[in-house]
Amino acid sequence: MSPSVLRRGTVAAAVTTAMTGLVVAAALAPAAAAPNGPKPVEIQLLALNDFHGALEPPTGSGGRVQTGPDPDGSGGPLPAPTVDAGGAEYLATQLRQLAEAQRRQNTITVAAGDLIGASPLLSAAFHDEPTIEALGLAGLDYASVGNHEFDEGPAELLRIQNGGCHPVDGCADGTPYEGADFQYLSANAFVTETGQPLLDPYAIHNVQGVKVGFIGMTLEGTSQIVSQQGVAGLEFRDEVETANRYAAELQARGVETIVVLLHEGGAQSGPDAWNVDGCSNLGGPIVQIANGMSDAIDVVVSGHTHQAYNCTVDGKVVSSAGNNGRLVTDIDLTVDKRTGDVIDSATRVDNVIVERGVAADPAQTALIARYREALGPIATEVVGDAATDIRRTADAEGETPLGNLIADAQLADTRDEGAVAALMNPGGVRADLLAGPITYEEAFTVQPFANNLVTLDLTGAQLDCVLEQQYARAGNPVVLQPSSALRYTVSTGGAAGPAADPCTGQKVGGLTIDGVAVVPTQTYRITVNNFLAGGGDGFTQLRTGTNAVTGSIDLDAFTAYLGANRPVSAPATDRITTVA
Repeated sequence: MSPSVLRRGTVAAAVTTAMTGLVVAAALAPAAAAPNGPKPVEIQLLALNDFHGALEPPTGSGGRVQTGPDPDGSGGPLPAPTVDAGGAEYLATQLRQLAEAQRRQNTITVAAGDLIGASPLLSAAFHDEPTIEALGLAGLDYASVGNHEFDEGPAELLRIQNGGCHPVDGCADGTPYEGADFQYLSANAFVTETGQPLLDPYAIHNVQGVKVGFIGMTLEGTSQIVSQQGVAGLEFRDEVETANRYAAELQARGVETIVVLLHEGGAQSGPDAWNVDGCSNLGGPIVQIANGMSDAIDVVVSGHTHQAYNCTVDGKVVSSAGNNGRLVTDIDLTVDKRTGDVIDSATRVDNVIVERGVAADPAQTALIARYREALGPIATEVVGDAATDIRRTADAEGETPLGNLIADAQLADTRDEGAVAALMNPGGVRADLLAGPITYEEAFTVQPFANNLVTLDLTGAQLDCVLEQQYARAGNPVVLQPSSALRYTVSTGGAAGPAADPCTGQKVGGLTIDGVAVVPTQTYRITVNNFLAGGGDGFTQLRTGTNAVTGSIDLDAFTAYLGANRPVSAPATDRITTVA
């Protein structure tokens, strides 16, 4: 492909007004075709990613889309313009309307992973079967697996695809589970014992005589961000090598229009990064991956980072539609029927906001009502009260009020095990807590993974090494959220240790517990969740802990703390301090 992809940019009217005439002219121009040759085939791809079981309209920032720049240009106190977006009822309507506006018989709906997992209670309580059913009703055809598709292990993923009642909980809503109406693709997740892909690596879709190939993949680093039980018996291979291998295989089968559904992504940066239909300084793993992919690949639908962008990288369309079903990427391809090649100059891409002003899809409304009734009264049980909004927005040091609150709850729950401090992974905090009564469902949405708390022995030197490991990530630190007893400083001039030996780092200093300096040779009981205890998020140093005791479910500890500390307020983010 060439870089001549047209972006329509519907969400940024102020930015695109000057280009309107050019856009209309280009949109009305006839697609190129060889003289006296067959008419090109028009194909519409509708894409989403990172739905995470958001059947009902998501709340807070996760349910809004920014539609214009910050008024003062710096993200200051004046709020940026936003619109409420998302919800399966409106997503299904938007998908249908986009298809009807183009060529419904030539529309293929696809997704780039994390459709399930880290889901609200309405979906998670039924092992995400409601989400799979809802997406099938919405017309989804193909989806790549994402890291969260492996949260409950490969056997559960196969059940989600193929159907059957849960082996422990049975058919939780009282009806048989028939499996997914769409096809999951998994090209780079291999069963170690057999060397074979866990699921089909690709699919071929015929559109008016044109073969379109879809390759589905998750990120190679899935094993580092999923619990070890979830990825046991699997290995995850390089994205570029895998994509190129199967692209060549597809070409050998006469397929020249090739789409990769990849659960890995990037992010925009700079003053225009708010534009969900833009491509401002795209960075992240997706850039290197797309550059390394074969020129035979035309489109890369990406995800994982929960960001929105609409880019061309190395001649390939590279898109992402945020998360929670707030956006749909509309990709219009024109294919030369003689050669099967995409006509680059006719490609059009647009990230469309799933606004809630459209009519709700009645099938989705009925599905949500059915599962809401099956869920019963536990969802609305009030477990605490918040005096203020408690958010997961990080400060300059990487601390968040809600992450600190959860760490405090975990420490309180494990004091009887001798714990003196707790650490919480930021990726496990999935939603904000808003002021007012806190229901069980709201608490579940914050912590949906059902991880067990693990209290283990670390020497002071080992604890320091764990904290140094936060920064041994080539400029992309993952900062663990500390309980109130634990405090330390981070040196801006200190060198981070290499990933292979993080203990040599010099970023962390002034480490104290309960105001007393941590002694390298002394032993301390530290609480983490079982994901971290198994080396999750790359914290392999936690595996060196000893005398581990497994305790409560993290959500149980959280709700108990909320109930015992009514009303709870947002903790200060003063446990990590930056020094020169």
